[in-house]
Amino acid sequence: MIEVTPSGGSCGAEVRGVDLSKPLSDSEIADIYAAWLDHHVLAFPDQKLDDDQLEAFSLQFGQFGEDPYFNPIPGRTHIAAVKREASDTNPIFAEHWHSDWSFLAYPPKGTVLYSLDIPPLGGDTLFSNQHLSFDAMPDEMRARFADLKAIHSPVMGYSLQGAYGDVTKNGAMDIRPSEEAAHIRYTHPLAPIHPETGRRGFLSGIGYLIGFEGVDDKTALDLILELNAWQSREEFVFAQKWERDMLVMWDNRSVVHKATGGYEGYRRELHRITLY
Repeated sequence: MIEVTPSGGSCGAEVRGVDLSKPLSDSEIADIYAAWLDHHVLAFPDQKLDDDQLEAFSLQFGQFGEDPYFNPIPGRTHIAAVKREASDTNPIFAEHWHSDWSFLAYPPKGTVLYSLDIPPLGGDTLFSNQHLSFDAMPDEMRARFADLKAIHSPVMGYSLQGAYGDVTKNGAMDIRPSEEAAHIRYTHPLAPIHPETGRRGFLSGIGYLIGFEGVDDKTALDLILELNAWQSREEFVFAQKWERDMLVMWDNRSVVHKATGGYEGYRRELHRITLY
């Protein structure tokens, strides 16, 4: 029987009583999906999965999505490795708030991440609940942000001049930067309505947000920094601690997330699937 234990934080829950290596029943899928919408981040400890099983699990909750700037692992099309070797000295990958691939015309609904090699300390993934963030925002502040149209772009990360543009400095991460990333722009409502729950929340994150429609660059930067500070408030943030053989899935429409370090000198590897 599936047991869902809320984290007690702003979001997140632990799920036990289910073996993800086997096909789930319709009732199990429905229960997990309902918990996902409620808690936004689900962690399944003690799961032994190979790549076939990881793909099969993921397809029960959506379709494979696009990973435009990652090379997949050998022999796969839809699995990418989030990896850092013990000897790597480059900055931690994805250490700024973001919603995965929000710079696409149709951003993905979710991400699945499965741990293979986890260091004994550090490496938490932080999630900020953007429904809480929106609901708790003071009226005056919400009036300034709620109806903005946000411009998203991969330019700061994946262009040839971006943070990951020099592949010789990316450590074990198999990133494929592109000159086209400097020119991609897509506009989305800053605080869209979640298509399944009807709740509003911010689709944002300083990693991919570069401006707002009809707002000059300086004002836009001030707004982005103000929103980033608001999203970072402790009451909105949940720290997911990792264990080996743990699967975590999150709703990109409800949370922003970022990686943390603190495990220098240790190896870390997780396999990732993007869902639509």
